[in-house]
Amino acid sequence: MEFTGLHSTSLQNNEPSLFDSPAERYVKARQSVQHFTLVQLGLAIFSKENSNKYVVHSYNFFLFPSTLGIKDVEFTLSASSIQFLSHYGFDYNKFLKDGIPYMNEVQEKILRQRLLAGTWKVCSTSNADRDVLKKAIDEVTTWIAAAKEEDTMILQDLNGYHMIDVQLVLRQALENVWTEPLGDKKVMVKKVSPEHRQLLENSSYDRCQKKLILLSARGFTNLFQILVKVKKPLVGHNMLMDLMHLHDKFYRPLPESYEEFKRNIHNLFPVIIDTKTVTKSVQKKCLFPRVSNLVEAYAVLCSNLNPKGPPCPVIALASGCSRYVLLMSAHLLLCRSTDGAVEAEPSFSQYLAVLAEHVNKVNFIRGGVSSINFSGEDSPCRHPPALVVHVRGWPGLTEGQIYQEFKAHCRFDVRRLSKNQFILLSNKYKKVRHVLRDYRHHPHLQVSVYRHWRHSPSVNCLLQISGIVALWSLLAFVLGGARSC
Repeated sequence: MEFTGLHSTSLQNNEPSLFDSPAERYVKARQSVQHFTLVQLGLAIFSKENSNKYVVHSYNFFLFPSTLGIKDVEFTLSASSIQFLSHYGFDYNKFLKDGIPYMNEVQEKILRQRLLAGTWKVCSTSNADRDVLKKAIDEVTTWIAAAKEEDTMILQDLNGYHMIDVQLVLRQALENVWTEPLGDKKVMVKKVSPEHRQLLENSSYDRCQKKLILLSARGFTNLFQILVKVKKPLVGHNMLMDLMHLHDKFYRPLPESYEEFKRNIHNLFPVIIDTKTVTKSVQKKCLFPRVSNLVEAYAVLCSNLNPKGPPCPVIALASGCSRYVLLMSAHLLLCRSTDGAVEAEPSFSQYLAVLAEHVNKVNFIRGGVSSINFSGEDSPCRHPPALVVHVRGWPGLTEGQIYQEFKAHCRFDVRRLSKNQFILLSNKYKKVRHVLRDYRHHPHLQVSVYRHWRHSPSVNCLLQISGIVALWSLLAFVLGGARSC
C-alpha cells in the first residue's frame, strides 16, 4: 500500500520508539492512520497451475475516499511521503481524478439510511462541481422545451459521481425525462411520457437504482469483502500499517483497544504471513546476509543459496510485476528443515507447514516486541540491555541533548528516568558495548547497565520507605526495651 503519510508530526511523542509496548505503538499508529489515507493498493493473486508452478496476476488500484455520503472525508498530506511517491513516478492526477472510491461499514450505514430517506448528497463544495451540474441542467432545460417524445440528447465530459448526480437531479426536477449512462463520460437524456417514465423506473436495468448507487459508492470495498470471504492466506511485508488501514478504511474505524483490533483482524484474515518475519528466520537458519528491503531479499534468494536441493517453484507472471519473496523463502526453509531430503516438487501445504511458526506474526518495527501475534500473546523481544546515564556537573540536560550526544555512536531511544538520569535503548549489541567502553571515564556522563532494583525510581522510593519503617521499628524496639529495664 501507499499512503499520504506514515507518522503524523502534528502529534506529540508520536515517533516509534524501542520503549513502546505493542499497545502503546498501536495508539500512536492509530492516530496517524486517522490522519492519512490510502492512495494505492497493490494486489497479487497466486494460483497453482501444476505441481511446481504458480501463476500470479498483479494489479495496482488507485484509491480515493468516497464522496457520496453526508460527511466529507478529510486527510493530511506528509511532504516527505508525497516527495517519495513523486520520485517513483506516482500519478497524482489518476489518484485524484480516477481513484476508485471506498468506504467502511459505518460510512456505508449512513449512506444507506440517506438513500432510503432520499436525503443523500455528493460531498463536494467545489465551484467546479457546481458548474458542471448547472451546465448540464441548463442544456437539458433549453433542449426539452422544443424536443418531442423519444428525442434524445447527449451530455458530455461527466466524471465520477457527476454521472450519478446529474441523472438524479434531472429526474427529480423533470418528470418527462429519462437518463441512461453511455460510458466514456457520457449520459443520454430522453424525453418520455410520464407513463413511460414509470415503466422505466421499475425496470431492473435502471443504473440509478439505490442498490446500484450503493454498489458504486462502495467501490473497492466490494473487493475487500470478497478477500475477507474467501479466507485465503494474506501475505505482506512489514504489514502492520497496511492491516490498520485495511481495518479503518474498508471495515470499521479502528477501535481504541489494541486487543480488539487484533481480534478483528484475525477474524477477517485468519492466516497472515509477513515476509519480514520470514526473511528474519531465513537469515538465522540459512546464513542469509542481512537485507533492508524486499528488492535486496529477492536478489539474495535468486543467488542459489541451496544448490544441492530441489529447484524453487516456478512463478509465471501473468502481468506486470516480477519479484515475489515468500515462496522462495519457504522453499529454502523447507530444504533446511529436512536437511535436503525434500521431494522434487513440494506442495503448497508443505510450504505452509514450514511457515507455521511465522503465521499471524507481523513484524513490529523498533519496539518492545519483535512481532505482533494476531492469533495469540505477543512475545517479548530480545534487546541489548538498557543503559542508564547519570549526569554530573552538567545541569539542565534534556532528552534531545542526550540523544545528540550519543547519536554519533548509535541511534539510541532516550527517556528521562529522574532529574539527573536517562535510560538509553538500542537494538545493536555491539554499539551498546562501545558506549560502555568509550564513556567509562567521561567527566560528566556516567554510563552503566540499567538494573531495575538499583535504578528504578519506584523501587528506590519503596526501599527508602522500607528503610524508614525499619529504622522507626528499631528505634521503637530499643526505646521500649530501655523503658522496661
